[in-house]
Amino acid sequence: MKKYIYALITVVATQITYAQVSSQEKRKDSIDTTEILEEVLITSASREIQRRSDVPGSIATINTKTIEETKAFGIDQLVNQVPGVFMSTSRVASNEQHFMAVRSPISTKALFLYLEDGLQIRPTSVFNHNALLEMNDVSYRRIEVLKGPASSIYGSEAIGGSFNFITKNPSDKLSGSVGFQTNDLGLSRYEFEISDSVNKNLGFYLGGFHGKRQDGPIEHSDYEKTAITFKTVFDISDTTNWTTVFDLIDYRSDMTGSLSEADFNSRDFESDQTFTEREAIAFRVRATVSTFWNDYNKTSFNLIVRDNRMDQNPSYRVRQFRNQGQLTGFGSGEINSNQFKSYVGLMQHKLDFNFANSSLIIGATFDYSPQEYVAETTDIFVDPETGRNTGFTINSGDFILNYDANIFNYAGFFQYEISPINAFKITAALRYDGFEYDYDNLTDGIVGVDDAVDTFNNLTPKLGVNYNFDTRSGIYANYSQGFTPPQVSTLYRNRNELKGIKPSRFNNYEIGGYFSSSPKIKFDAAIYLLEGENTLITLRDQDDNFFNTNAGKTRSYGLEYGITWTPIKEISLTHNGSYAHHRYVDFFDQGIDYSDTDRETAPNLLGTSLITYRKAINQYLGFSVTAEHELVGEYNTSFEGQVENEDGTFDTATYDGHHVFNLRATASYKGFEVWTHALNIFDELYAARASFNRFRGENSFTIGNPIAFHFGARYNF
Repeated sequence: MKKYIYALITVVATQITYAQVSSQEKRKDSIDTTEILEEVLITSASREIQRRSDVPGSIATINTKTIEETKAFGIDQLVNQVPGVFMSTSRVASNEQHFMAVRSPISTKALFLYLEDGLQIRPTSVFNHNALLEMNDVSYRRIEVLKGPASSIYGSEAIGGSFNFITKNPSDKLSGSVGFQTNDLGLSRYEFEISDSVNKNLGFYLGGFHGKRQDGPIEHSDYEKTAITFKTVFDISDTTNWTTVFDLIDYRSDMTGSLSEADFNSRDFESDQTFTEREAIAFRVRATVSTFWNDYNKTSFNLIVRDNRMDQNPSYRVRQFRNQGQLTGFGSGEINSNQFKSYVGLMQHKLDFNFANSSLIIGATFDYSPQEYVAETTDIFVDPETGRNTGFTINSGDFILNYDANIFNYAGFFQYEISPINAFKITAALRYDGFEYDYDNLTDGIVGVDDAVDTFNNLTPKLGVNYNFDTRSGIYANYSQGFTPPQVSTLYRNRNELKGIKPSRFNNYEIGGYFSSSPKIKFDAAIYLLEGENTLITLRDQDDNFFNTNAGKTRSYGLEYGITWTPIKEISLTHNGSYAHHRYVDFFDQGIDYSDTDRETAPNLLGTSLITYRKAINQYLGFSVTAEHELVGEYNTSFEGQVENEDGTFDTATYDGHHVFNLRATASYKGFEVWTHALNIFDELYAARASFNRFRGENSFTIGNPIAFHFGARYNF
């Protein structure tokens, strides 16, 4: 494992509350009192702690209690409890590699922003849809999901939603845990945590895990991952705080690829792949210094260093050659390597006024990220009898791309809030972003485009209002814009044929509200309209290769809602769901007009329902049992794909959707915990994602989990 040594001076604003409470209280890692009160505090809307009732947007919090109760061994088991969120992954085959859908089809596009303590884990324009595998899920005490564009604060890629993972704070006294998890999907995982306060001003947290999968129910699905997070909090004074967080992720996984329709339906889980894989090593260190100058002024200074490398022999680039429909025994593929380093600075100042409960946030940020990217072709050997890809050779020097790119993003932003009356708040925000890609083709005249300097800029507004009837109910409305510049590899991979990729812009209109009746009933809902211009989509060319291009206009609209009913203290019933439509408004492909048609891999219905029974026998002994239902509705698998019926007519290729039922049970005695999960208890055959293969004339499937049993144990001290 590569060694990293960096020295930084900095730290984190998001760990300090508005009130100037004692430094020791700010480091407590017990369940937040805000998770007990109706007025939940969040940080995702502005990087500043504020009441949920002051945020004119759809935001959900997965608190410490939910994380502890769920005992998730994948982030998807948590975020999929949020209305309208679907993290599509196969725990049996994908190994944390995933797709995402929030106010958008299930896709790999740069429509989602992943944050740790309010700061991006990757630079703009180097998005990877698998970025969550670069996270350490042991270290999180809370997850906040802000749906809809948040570009006015966070910049580009915050379109469908922003996922903010809040790390655990040091504890007052020496504490920690050791744990083990295993299942019959071939997974085993070892976890540890330790936390303490060296003195009243300095505390630390260290947590991580090592997990691996071997010999799972589907072939070629092994993986291994080590994740470590180290955090220190130093209270320089009662008003100044210095936090540093170090993350290191080392990951390797087979890439199983998708199954054909025949193999899927017959439950033949023999993979066609034998060598495709993904390796990633991600290092991040960030430091934040935050200080209250007085009762009305607070400033935060942040410095971040990132060092990432991802190497792939990707299954989605493998092509098998055919002659008159018969396999020839040969094919093509590629290997690629994407490496970047980042140097990021962010300053934010908050000023409170003695006028109409108003406040102003102003800030500026820069992100300088030099990137190296190389992709070379491979020759694939195929067994014509079985269709298995048995081996490959690298065509060294036969480049698809080979470049360096210096990526520079600079921005300034402000957000102003004012309450003319106590129940009514207006929020206005504006951000300016500038981007510069300095592209250096290392194979001039051989492959790729000429050296270039490309610039993009954007001005992103947001306007929202809140009206709160009381501390437990309110309504809001907002208009916001989102902006996504082209990804660097996408821009220069496609420029020769498509004359460049255009930035995507989105306009979001939203109305929502929330209501709670003591602890008995909690309800929230949102109606939204998201209109996209130059939306980036993926197509296949005549040689069955994937490429990216812009659709003219798209439109997504829908309803998201969540309700929790607690009839008695021990029982709670929760249903989170969404109903949406995702359409092409203006789109042509190969001279055919697909305007006013449904988009592919875009289910109308998503939902999660839970029934939980909790019982505390005494102060030492307790248990909980949860029954869970996951729903994914029917969707088209292609906008152009047609399947022939027995009567000779044609229908659009579709996936029927699925219903999956899970059971979870946990028991605790003093510091010991044991739990078990029964996944897909009715052994439903389903796909984490289905797509249409136009060359085979049928769907292909990323397999979902078969019936499985998961066991875990932990000792807390």
